[in-house]
Amino acid sequence: MNWDLPSPYTYDIEVQASDIDGMGHANNACYVLWCEACAWKHSEELGLSVSDYQALDRGVAIHKASYEYFLPSFEGERLIAGTWLTACDNKLRLERRFQVLNSETGDTVLRGHWQLICVALSSGKACRLPQEFIQVYGGAVIDN
Repeated sequence: MNWDLPSPYTYDIEVQASDIDGMGHANNACYVLWCEACAWKHSEELGLSVSDYQALDRGVAIHKASYEYFLPSFEGERLIAGTWLTACDNKLRLERRFQVLNSETGDTVLRGHWQLICVALSSGKACRLPQEFIQVYGGAVIDN
């Protein structure tokens, strides 16, 4: 596969009939949900789950998201979502990048970028990253 960055965490997707919109291809909103699922699976593999977020009263929330759609996807096609953590300022912010490839052709279907901030779950207000996040997420940041 022709990944933009080395060693992505990957998440397999099969486009379902329910993903298809009136234009005959996977709806753009599906890609957003697939990226979210990929990010959560990556976080869980790194060792931080929703229950960890709840126990710490901290989470990372999307502050800004951008997606570039390059090719449509159709029912039955298999895609691979790849993600990387690309920045952690050890204070408040993380960055995550995505690339979705068609498994058969290797073509890039989508690229995405999230800027995330740490928030207190109890208030929704921005706050410093807890040490656990800095260790886990900061330790997984790759050079880009």
